[in-house]
Amino acid sequence: MDLKQFSKELRLSALKMAYDCGKNGSHVAPGLSAIEIIATLYGDVLHYDVNNPNDENRDRLVVSKGHCVLAYYSALNKVGFLSDEDIASFETNGSHFHGHAMRNLANGIEFSGGSLSMGMTFAVGLALSCKRKGLSNRVFALVGDGECDEGLIWEAAMSAAHYKLNNFTVIVDRNKLQYDGPTQDVMDQIDLGEKFKAFGFDVTIVDGHDCDALSKALKHTSDKPICVIADTIKGKGVSFIEGVKEWHHHTLSLEQYEQARKEVENV
Repeated sequence: MDLKQFSKELRLSALKMAYDCGKNGSHVAPGLSAIEIIATLYGDVLHYDVNNPNDENRDRLVVSKGHCVLAYYSALNKVGFLSDEDIASFETNGSHFHGHAMRNLANGIEFSGGSLSMGMTFAVGLALSCKRKGLSNRVFALVGDGECDEGLIWEAAMSAAHYKLNNFTVIVDRNKLQYDGPTQDVMDQIDLGEKFKAFGFDVTIVDGHDCDALSKALKHTSDKPICVIADTIKGKGVSFIEGVKEWHHHTLSLEQYEQARKEVENV
């Protein structure tokens, strides 16, 4: 699969969903920063079967960073878990597809998002269960860097190392901006790579918008749990959204949507 083209398709889909949901608004910027991560996972890394979503041997992706549903739903749609009608219902009354995903294995959704850091703990439990069953699959957890302010992230990290979960990979979307502002100002995390190393992880730091680098890092295996820190730009791909904290959750006007779409199409 051409991951660069796949990423463009996901970015355009995410923008359309953001515009179509109207005044309800959506988590635009955090969805855009995760596009290449999600594209690489579904386009090149994860082992899954749309026709057998309950397969015990499937790889698991636990999206703890619940604010990236625009990227997440778009990918699930493109690979066949969600229909066009499903994502068109995003954030409408009666829909099952909200600003945080709800667990539904038929839809390819492993975890109900919303409470930050809970996905990391859930994923570590999954990895432990799969390891004890002797399965050869892998478990991935996607977390945000602001989410790493939460203590549960580090309790889960200690557990992953203690139980030698070499089937577990945590991916940090390191976009350096959270709801209240720059992560360095809200809670200076110093060096996340060194922290995860200290907690017993094999750490790789990559450009989070380089699909080839992401693919190599995410396919890497180790005798330790793995941490991939993906350096990204919040709002990546749209000039007036990139690095602007107000776009964490916002609405798109028609004029803004058309400008954003043109910028993405012309890359």
